[in-house]
Amino acid sequence: MTIQERNSSGFSITPEIAACELLRRMDAKENLILFTEFTFSRYRTNEHHRLIASQLERVERGEIDRLMLLVPPRHGKSELASKRFPAWYLGRHPTKQFLSVSANVDLAADFGREVRNIIASREYRCIFEGTELAEDSRAKGKWHTSAGGMYYAVGIDGQVMGRGGDIVLIDDPFATMKDAMSEVIRKSVWDWYTGTIYNRLQPGGSIVVINHRMHEDDLSGRLLAQQAAGGDRWEVVQLPALTDGVALWPDAYPVEALERIRKNSQAHDWSALYMQNPVPEDGDYFKSDWLKPYVTAPNRATLRIYGGSDYAVTADGGDYTVHVVVGLDPEGRMYLLDLWRKQAASDEWVEAFCDLVREWKPVGWAEEQGQIRAGIGPYLDRRQVERQAFVYREVFPTRGDKAVRAQSIRGRMALSSLYVPTAAEWYPALRGELLAFPHGKHDDIVDALGLVGQLLDIMSPGDAPMKPEKPKNPSGYKAYGQSERLNDWIAV
Repeated sequence: MTIQERNSSGFSITPEIAACELLRRMDAKENLILFTEFTFSRYRTNEHHRLIASQLERVERGEIDRLMLLVPPRHGKSELASKRFPAWYLGRHPTKQFLSVSANVDLAADFGREVRNIIASREYRCIFEGTELAEDSRAKGKWHTSAGGMYYAVGIDGQVMGRGGDIVLIDDPFATMKDAMSEVIRKSVWDWYTGTIYNRLQPGGSIVVINHRMHEDDLSGRLLAQQAAGGDRWEVVQLPALTDGVALWPDAYPVEALERIRKNSQAHDWSALYMQNPVPEDGDYFKSDWLKPYVTAPNRATLRIYGGSDYAVTADGGDYTVHVVVGLDPEGRMYLLDLWRKQAASDEWVEAFCDLVREWKPVGWAEEQGQIRAGIGPYLDRRQVERQAFVYREVFPTRGDKAVRAQSIRGRMALSSLYVPTAAEWYPALRGELLAFPHGKHDDIVDALGLVGQLLDIMSPGDAPMKPEKPKNPSGYKAYGQSERLNDWIAV
């Protein structure tokens, strides 16, 4: 109860009570959590709210200018960051400009109305006596302070020409998981961020992104990838709903409630929305327990070795070219022996292919029909001859459905697992792709393994590697398209 409330009720105010009340107001002016509790008495503060508030206070003080808050749904992030923080910030900086971005114009307007109402409240005036709304500017999505500051709320793809922001706050740029799963919408959000909203930032201004993860290639994912490539450096606060069996906000979402959500959610959705890890702990298509670790592979003399490639022609962006080498032991267990993955020009991945063939001497190699293979094929043929990297290449027709392409290797992994060297530098990318499939940004490793699966489907069973035969042409090389099948001919 404030001093004014006590007076209107006829209570006498002691100096001690008055001093405590004044101290509360002073503390609320300096502390975002105390401000939130003062202006919203029903707010239930938890430790993660204090952490979020402390980072937002660092933004206000100018200590950090890029902040990313990754928080599960309904854990109080928007109330604190998108409603109370703008009001508190403008109270402390009434001449500044605050730009609030949401997934659509309706959500943006809702936030704008809430912030406006906070500033218009009696509780707010008790803290920031000098900050109030301008008389002629009280629209819910755009208004000014009496000191010349501005608050502007806009949806993704909205017009912001002529407006800037000392603070740009982006809260959940995707309205639904379906939107986040759309490559077209993800690109649209990114293009708007880089081409529009980023350019509205005032010199020395700060950006705050607050959301729960939806996809590995969502806005947060792209910003983190950009950071890894030398872009803006972000202060990241990642808050999973459960950590070692302990709930993030046990009063609101106890472990039992979270487990119920997890059991009734798809693995990808739970991992992204609640654990802030868009690569699920267990996949929808491939399961984590199908990946079995090994330290040392069996003697290659006991293995029947195959390879597969998913080609791409992009360098420094886009899809990856992937080569995989798989060994099959006499019991039918599959060992992933080697993996090459890079966004590379064709000459580089052709040399990598030749390196792997010379190293592992596979009995066959799978590749996909298409323009890339057709265009690079003659060059690859020539380099194989020049480098004495001979292997039969089986060409499979292109299939549009990625899940269909992966069905062969999926069935084999479900039956007998895939043994993998977990210490390999490429293992995280492998696991991430498999468990995110078919929702992930990249599926090039899956495609390469799927081609190996198709190759194994056409092979006759055998419990030992075939002995090499003498070459049937002077070069020792047989190009794809000649008459004999893989099991009828091998060149080394």
